[in-house]
Amino acid sequence: MVASRDAEKVHADLPEALVIASPEEAIRHPDVDLVVIASPNATHAPLAKVALEAGKHVVVDKPFTLDMQEARELIALADKQQRLLSVFHNRRWDSDYLGVKQVIEQGLIGKVAHFESHIDRFRPEVRVRWREQNVPGSGLWFDIGPHLIDQALQLFGLPQTVQGNIATLRPNAEINDWAHVVLNYPSHKVILHCSMLVAGGASRFAVHGEKGSVVKANADRQERQLLAGVVPGSDVWGQDDDALVLFEGTNPPRTIATPNGDQRQYYMQVRDALNGERANPVPAVEALAVMAVLEAAVKSSETGQSQPLDLTRAEQASLG
Repeated sequence: MVASRDAEKVHADLPEALVIASPEEAIRHPDVDLVVIASPNATHAPLAKVALEAGKHVVVDKPFTLDMQEARELIALADKQQRLLSVFHNRRWDSDYLGVKQVIEQGLIGKVAHFESHIDRFRPEVRVRWREQNVPGSGLWFDIGPHLIDQALQLFGLPQTVQGNIATLRPNAEINDWAHVVLNYPSHKVILHCSMLVAGGASRFAVHGEKGSVVKANADRQERQLLAGVVPGSDVWGQDDDALVLFEGTNPPRTIATPNGDQRQYYMQVRDALNGERANPVPAVEALAVMAVLEAAVKSSETGQSQPLDLTRAEQASLG
């Protein structure tokens, strides 16, 4: 079942799908157990609230909500209703991230001192779409920032403070299209960067440690494969021929094969969680932590000062 005003478009991909124009009507349908909210950012919290109040399990696309207050209200409601509330942080199953994570966990570069993560694009022309208009929840930082933040938090946990510099660089742009954010930890730095004006030359990941460095030049291919018509789960799905490059002191650099990515794992794990076979793959409190970093970066950019995370002790404790 799909809630959409464009039934023809839905049926082009899902010819047997039941299409209902009203999302509220679809949410309340008695045959629905799980509601997936992949609508514009400003509608995430209102629709998730309707779904939870209707007794449905809920998956929300990133960013979880527009602000911390909305996120906390949804978490409390899900607890009250005893329903699964999960956030689609799908980049945990990207090939580039999995490869870098593997190198770090195996200790090949030693203790990390500097971690840099970029998701850059080259779109000098402003597009007429809500993500690039001055509406709540728009802008590159709320679009790409959640991916960058979630991966960093999975690797390193919560930072002590956040420094943000968020800007609008393209002519005629209405909302931010460039962000450079530093997560401050006691003994290392994490740099998160996204831009709409990078035609090339920036690596997806560059990580430097006490024993060496690892660089991943190109990004995971799953999104491009989908656009090219590759069927998820096919033999080539998630394959990444761009190897990691490992630098170890004075030794010649060597390559390490990049593991396959597979974002389908998220929904497989949601299915298993609903069947009581495993935990929620992305608990809402982890998405709350992402929201805390998003907000801290915005506040830092506005004030010019580094900011702590607005998380309670109980919330921090639940994150480990």
